[in-house]
Amino acid sequence: MFDQTDVEHLNANDALSWMEHHYDNFMADKSYEFAVTDKDSGEVLGAMALSNHPRFNQGELAYWIGEQYWGNGYATEAAQSILQFAFEEKKLHKVFARYFASNPASGKVMEKIGMEKEGTLKDHVMKDGKYEDLVYYGILKEQA
Repeated sequence: MFDQTDVEHLNANDALSWMEHHYDNFMADKSYEFAVTDKDSGEVLGAMALSNHPRFNQGELAYWIGEQYWGNGYATEAAQSILQFAFEEKKLHKVFARYFASNPASGKVMEKIGMEKEGTLKDHVMKDGKYEDLVYYGILKEQA
């Protein structure tokens, strides 16, 4: 599955390699990757995924939307659908997500779908040669 912290560095070969395993991951209940598409045209706008951590009965939400489609609510709508899938179909107890502190718009998506900030890991990852804070959000099934 793609990691939200790495997705900006994907190239076409990375994307194809990632897609090769979608079916196997889905059938193994490991992760569930979906294309985010325009309802009318079918154009691919980005991707949304949910990893499955059965030991703790939780999943991690990750997503990316093409920059030219930002600000249209696509990520929020798709993320809400993933939460519904996680809690109703997969019967998970919790879903969490994380984003770079330098990308507050991603955090806004998490807030819009009812997730709450759980904490910030300071200088936790390196991106483009500098350390970045990683902000974690979560939501429990009974909160959704």
